[in-house]
Amino acid sequence: MILDATTLPLIFVTLMGLSILLYVILDGFDLGVGLLMPFATPDERDRMIASIGPFWDANETWLVLAIGLLLVAFPAAHGTILTALYLPVTVMLIGLILRGVAFEFRAKAPRTQKPWWDRAFFAGSLMTALSQGFMLGIYILGLRWTWASVTFALLTAGALTVAYSFIGAAWTILKTDGALQTKAVRWARGGIWGVVLGMGSVSLATPLTSDRIMDKWFGFPEIVLLAPLPLCSLALIVMLWVSLRNLPSANDRFAWLPFVGAIGLMALGFAGMAYSFYPYIVPEQMVLYDAAAAPESLRIIFYGALVVIPVILAYTVLAYVIFRGKATQLSYD
Repeated sequence: MILDATTLPLIFVTLMGLSILLYVILDGFDLGVGLLMPFATPDERDRMIASIGPFWDANETWLVLAIGLLLVAFPAAHGTILTALYLPVTVMLIGLILRGVAFEFRAKAPRTQKPWWDRAFFAGSLMTALSQGFMLGIYILGLRWTWASVTFALLTAGALTVAYSFIGAAWTILKTDGALQTKAVRWARGGIWGVVLGMGSVSLATPLTSDRIMDKWFGFPEIVLLAPLPLCSLALIVMLWVSLRNLPSANDRFAWLPFVGAIGLMALGFAGMAYSFYPYIVPEQMVLYDAAAAPESLRIIFYGALVVIPVILAYTVLAYVIFRGKATQLSYD
């Protein structure tokens, strides 16, 4: 492989995109579990926390990796993006801190104070999800703060929050059984429409942001080559709806389908966005090759990434293998 000024930025933007996608999927489901906690009983909340306990810290590692790669590989874009998104990033960080504190304190607080920490965990999850959705909307519209872009960002904030609750419900279906699993199926049946709304709103707004994206989507032969993306998304939505109508199932045979389907939808949506904005790393403002650090710096970072990323992948996979199966009753004894 030739590591030059052309291939290195492409490698790093791919690694950064993969990190963001893994974060949205993995931390998305534990954020979703937090969003659903007000609808569960105290015992059910304990079991929901037990289902994400071994994973949630490792899930957030992908966000740290994505931001780190943006900083070291595309410093100019890092400054532009975080400057424009300073306020929602601050809200997100406060939400993540609140989640972490609440997660630990609910295990140690007296029983009378536990509901307050559960509410704090929900509040932190809500702040994080809304701020991430808001940032997505502002980013899609080119980091412009206008009434139109803020309105769209509020729409994507709500849609992403519901989408997180959907994948959280799908995770709960996968990791629990009995009454809680049945309740999670009802949550997922409602949440799937949030996924449809989110993907639909982004799909409608994205080509309107620039003539370039409009041509990339609806020019010929691009419109034919891109047709599998919406068709596969539609097929997944139908599959999810049918599977949810038939859950819970005998012997719990198909409890994995909603979670896998949710992952597929998020991956397809991300692929569509990546195609739309390439080669820009800041929409319509900064091409990734212009924003990249010097090839000499990227080459050194690349060798470090060859060590760090497999380690992160390894302990992430290990955690999911060790703690596979249904979540048991939560205990701190």
